[in-house]
Amino acid sequence: MNTVHRRWTLIAVTLATFMTYLDNNIVNVALPAMRRELHLSIAGLEWAVSAYILVFAGLLLVGGRLADAFGRRRLFLIGLTVFTISSLAAGLSGSFDLLMVSRAVQGLGAALVTPTTLAVISAAFTDPRERNAAVGAWGAVGALALALGPLLGGLISQHLSWGWIFLINVPIGIATLALGAWAIPESREAVKRRLDVPGLAASATALFTLTYALIEGPHLGWSSPIIVGSLAVTLLAGLVFVRIETRSDDPMVELSLFRNRIFAGGSIALMMWAFGLFGIYFFTSLYLQDVLVFSPTKAGLAFVPMALLIAIGAIASEPVARTIGAYRSVSMAMILMALGISSMSLLGNNASFLALMPSFAAIGIGGGLTTSLNATVLGVMPSGQAGVASGIFNASREVAGLLGITVIGGIISARQGFELRHGHSASSAFLSGYQSGLLVAAALVALGGLTAWNALRSRQVAERTSPLAHRARTTT
Repeated sequence: MNTVHRRWTLIAVTLATFMTYLDNNIVNVALPAMRRELHLSIAGLEWAVSAYILVFAGLLLVGGRLADAFGRRRLFLIGLTVFTISSLAAGLSGSFDLLMVSRAVQGLGAALVTPTTLAVISAAFTDPRERNAAVGAWGAVGALALALGPLLGGLISQHLSWGWIFLINVPIGIATLALGAWAIPESREAVKRRLDVPGLAASATALFTLTYALIEGPHLGWSSPIIVGSLAVTLLAGLVFVRIETRSDDPMVELSLFRNRIFAGGSIALMMWAFGLFGIYFFTSLYLQDVLVFSPTKAGLAFVPMALLIAIGAIASEPVARTIGAYRSVSMAMILMALGISSMSLLGNNASFLALMPSFAAIGIGGGLTTSLNATVLGVMPSGQAGVASGIFNASREVAGLLGITVIGGIISARQGFELRHGHSASSAFLSGYQSGLLVAAALVALGGLTAWNALRSRQVAERTSPLAHRARTTT
């Protein structure tokens, strides 16, 4: 596979990544317009967002395993086809029922596509330096989608019909399908293994019920029977999954992977990153619009500099990690992120657009430079299980992001209730809770930085002390 072909492969997977990540948050700003035109209740609005996330997070591991078994290119094209067609259906929806089904099918398509992206990169870019640069580009595009979602959603809902937030996926999806069919080489596990159907079912059940509990727990109450039952099923399905995998001759997931210090520690650090970034990102949108009274478009624009800096940091992450070591670059980047998040707690209810930028810049640069964490963990994944390992990677991040929204939302609600009981205004009470949430998120991101230092440093030490490295030093 020549260099030009590899570049087109990277463009195809990054376009698909942009589409699926964008759909995670572009809907939020368009919810008021959807509510008016479809006559939706508040619960209906929530499920316009949640139907996608629920299916997406629940089936990521399944998508990864199917990609390893039947071919990553094949699953990429199938998933992207499903995603594109369901985007068309969602954009043309004239009823709540059709919208919900379309959003759920979108989640299915995204769950098939997303695990293949990193697996395709791993197969196409065998040189570690090129692979790390490719992962940096992949991370940059994902970051852009995360930040541009609210801006595009605001512009579309303000100047066009809300349906266009889904319809814009159709031409991009068709172009990406054509490019992927031509550019992406087929790859799959070297040794054919039978599908671990019980393991697939148990993992999907555990992720599905956990995601449902995290989405609905704050609204229904954590002690409500359906939430308690969902968490109980999550625990039971998780235990069953572990038991199945330890006894299976062809397990879906080699549990020894979690004994790898780099994979386990890197995954935990990534979860801390997602917990802090996604949780704060969600509530910062509310802060900008409800406290600072920004319009949806202005609030979306505020995230653009952060997005650009994340993209720049992601592209720079590979040379920086190569120069000073991944354990240093990732841990320092997460500390910088933590400082940026915590500094936002110093802003009040009169902060200007420009006053936000230093904090957003620190979060953006730090968030981008952590992309080398993805590349480092990808480098220790078994090549035959790149799909399912990528599924674990993405599912961990998705669940951690939901957990961040849930936990930080709980902190905000508790603090807000306390402030309201003591006579403060609703805006002041929310601000107090938001500031408390920021500090908790910053502490967890900083803890993730320490975890990354500990986990990734072991690789640096191993490389320095290996016999091969010793021989290389003595012969130069």
